[in-house]
Amino acid sequence: MLTLQFIPYSEIQGLDTSKRINKLLQVAKQNKIVVLEGRLKKEEETELIRITMEEIDDKFKGIELSVFYPEAKNMQLFDKVKTNLVNLILGERTGLTIIGPAAIIKEIKKDPNKIQLLTKDIKVKRKKKR
Repeated sequence: MLTLQFIPYSEIQGLDTSKRINKLLQVAKQNKIVVLEGRLKKEEETELIRITMEEIDDKFKGIELSVFYPEAKNMQLFDKVKTNLVNLILGERTGLTIIGPAAIIKEIKKDPNKIQLLTKDIKVKRKKKR
């Protein structure tokens, strides 16, 4: 079974960098795919990847990470300024971040109209009843 866990930006907004990363990584370690409203700062993404690399073992194979930004090409100047001001005041709520365990996610494809999340076929080993 594939589980997606939505985390609203407000749930991580008040946390410091290490607590944000720990919260997101713990969900991924439970073989759940995190759908985060907004995005992490570049430094936080780098730190998440660094910590993940340190924690790779036989059970945890790492993460796949992808960030989606809304198209701002056709925005008027006033709308761009307004969006930047809102992001400055409320945090990086623009966009969507997907973080999932590498053991489950095969590939994340994105284009302006859709997100394709390709997963691996995981065979569950069942114990034989005696």
